[in-house]
Parts: sequence; structure tokens; C-alpha cells
Amino acid sequence: MNTNRRKFLGLALATATFAAVGAAAATAASVEEIKSKGTLVVGIQGDNAPWGFVNSSGKQDGFDADVATLFAKELGVKVQFQPLAVANRIPALTTGKVDILFATMAMTEERAKAIQYSKPYAANTISLYAAKADAVKSPADLAGWEIGVPKSSSQDKAVTDAVGSKATVRRFDDDAATIQALISGQVKAVGGNQFYGQRLDAASAGTYERKIDFLTTYNGVGTRLGEKDWNETVNAFLDKIKGNGELAAITKKWMAIDLPKFPESIPNIPFTVK
Repeated sequence: MNTNRRKFLGLALATATFAAVGAAAATAASVEEIKSKGTLVVGIQGDNAPWGFVNSSGKQDGFDADVATLFAKELGVKVQFQPLAVANRIPALTTGKVDILFATMAMTEERAKAIQYSKPYAANTISLYAAKADAVKSPADLAGWEIGVPKSSSQDKAVTDAVGSKATVRRFDDDAATIQALISGQVKAVGGNQFYGQRLDAASAGTYERKIDFLTTYNGVGTRLGEKDWNETVNAFLDKIKGNGELAAITKKWMAIDLPKFPESIPNIPFTVK
């Protein structure tokens, strides 16, 4: 390839990349623009009950759907849900395909480099689930095992950090695929949230149990970095529903637990835009 042709292709690629970035940025609307538009597009999980799932009527449902619907009501707009796979949540937000994420977003330092978190509004315990017949008391007992997790999830990080090179971590597209991998024998265990036990018992009663608790994470609403209007609006909304009992009622409805006590801060994960 001659030099001129390489320069031309390089320029064409740069132009196309700039155009793509520009188009994505153009779709990132402010809070006031969404109010004028009249519709809020919410990124949510589509198959991770009770956080976010499509119910038997074909409607988006679950804990995050209820909280997001309240937020849209607070803005005075309609809500439109966009179900997302675990790995697609942040790209959908940063490219402007969705306006905001109510998508079971565990708050991690790595993700905080790519999105702006709100104050926490939910808690989640990450654990190892396996057959009752398999004796497991610590990560040391997992040598040689294959363990399934949803890729790019908090379970992925928790299990990977815990097992190191002792076990093989296999990554699947979402929670449903991870659970199916255990049931079908593709893996010997899975790293799951606090509701995996219910889902596994529904699929095969009495077969599986929670073995090891890795950590408790907190979920935050995701907005784009630097967008102070979104961050302040979401945090004010969360303060309101924590104070008036609405978040406690949604938590009790979907999780059958009292509203957790949330930390005032988490190291290296800012809740506000400076």
C-alpha cells in the first residue's frame, strides 16, 4: 500500500470515528431536554428477577423498573425501558442509546471511571452457589472447578478475585445463561446475587444451595460522567423516596427485606459530580 493511500485511509477512519463519537454525543440529552421530549429511555436488565425482567404480560417489571417508573413520574415524563445484557449496560449509556441506567449497577472503582454513580439505593450480596452434595467451605475447596458468572458483572469480579488461578471462571452473557449453565452441568458452581437461590430452587427444587458469601455490594443509578444535572436530579429523587418510604416499600415488595442502611461514602467511588 502506498503512502498516499495509507494517509487517505487513516483520514477516512479518523473522520468516521469522529462522526460516530459526535453522533453519540448528540444523542446525550440533558434533563431539561428529556422533560421537553416527554420520554425517558431507561437501560435496565431484561432477565434478572427480581431486579429487572420481562413479565408474563410482556412488560418490563421488577425492583429497578418500579424505581425508574417513579423517577420518570418525578420528571413528569413517560418511561421507555431498554433491556440490556450485563456487558452492554455502560456502552448503551455512554453512546447515548439510553438516558440513564437503573440496571443493577453494582458500584465498583473500575466502573466509576466510565460512568457517574448516584448515591446507593439497593444492596446485593454476592455468593457461590453449587449442588448441596458438593462440600465447599472456602475458596480453597474450589481447586479445579469451573465456575460460571455473567461477564463484566460484580459476580465476575468477586469470583475472579476470590479463586485466583485455583479455578476456571467461565463467563456468560447474562444471569439467565449463567444459571442455565449450572443446571445443565456446563459448570460446577456459579457466582450469583442474593436471588440466585430462589431461581435455582424454582428450576430444580432442593438441588442447590448458597456455599460462600464473597461480599456485599451497593447499586447506584448510572449517568454519564460530568453530567451534573442528571446526577443532582437523581440524588435529590433518591433522597426523597428514601425519606417518604417509597423506596422501603419497593424493597419490601421485591426483596422481602427492610431498606438496607447505606454508606455515606465508598472509597474512590464519588456519588456526586464536583
